[in-house]
Amino acid sequence: MSATRLTRHALVACAALFATGALAQSSYPPAPTGDKSSERRMENRLASEDRDFLENASQAGQVEIEGSRLAEEKATSAEVKTFAKQMIEDHTKAHRELVTLATRKGFTLPDEGSIMQRTELTALKAVSGETFDKMYASRIGVNAHEKTLELFREAASKAKDPEIKAYAAKYVPALEKHLGMARTLRDRVGKE
Repeated sequence: MSATRLTRHALVACAALFATGALAQSSYPPAPTGDKSSERRMENRLASEDRDFLENASQAGQVEIEGSRLAEEKATSAEVKTFAKQMIEDHTKAHRELVTLATRKGFTLPDEGSIMQRTELTALKAVSGETFDKMYASRIGVNAHEKTLELFREAASKAKDPEIKAYAAKYVPALEKHLGMARTLRDRVGKE
């Protein structure tokens, strides 16, 4: 075999090995490095619906926690304060787990609720007494849990990523329980 032909075969073999290695490497998600561009590449591997769920679940949880902290300070009803304390504990635990999941997926969660959710919190801050209790029970207790439960049920049945699907399914029963508690609370403080 001539030197030119041998060199050509060696180049073809090297090119084939390089291409195979490059393809094999691209099938694994990059490890989180703190580099925002690699995090965006990982984030883009998630289906848009899964990214939306992570974002919306984070915002909903943060609003529940912040609204419930307000209730611990401002509520006049002991029952509202007890409910708020339970919401803080449960939603903080779920949010920590969500942060861990999102980090593994290379997804950066928002730092606060949506504009509409922040407007709800601002409205809560502006009232006091029985009006606060009724508003908290209705808006943060019932309305927010109805929306969050719907969000989690949908992700539990339709999420593309199995870990996201499992996370959503895990919290559906707790959210159903919260909604029942919130409805009872709303009925009681509405009658006082």
